[in-house]
Amino acid sequence: MAAETISMRELVEYIAKALVDDPSKVRVEEVSGPNSTILELHVAPEDVGRIIGRNGRIINSMRTLLRVMAVRQGKRVVLELV
Repeated sequence: MAAETISMRELVEYIAKALVDDPSKVRVEEVSGPNSTILELHVAPEDVGRIIGRNGRIINSMRTLLRVMAVRQGKRVVLELV
C-alpha cells in the first residue's frame, strides 16, 4: 500500500486552515534557496493569535513537524508567520 506524499507547503496550509476562523485568507508562499526553503504563512489579522497559540506552542509545533519532514528529505525549512 503506497502512502500519498504531501508537500511541506500543503501540510502548513492544511493545519492553518483547520485552526483559523477564515480559511479563505490562508496563503502559503514558498521561497526556495539552494540549501533551504522558507515557507511564509499569511492569515487574516484576527487569526494570527490562533496560529501562534499560547506561548507560541502551535507555531512551534508546526515548525517541529516541518523540521522532521525536511530532515527526511535532506533539506532545511523555515516557517515564518507574516
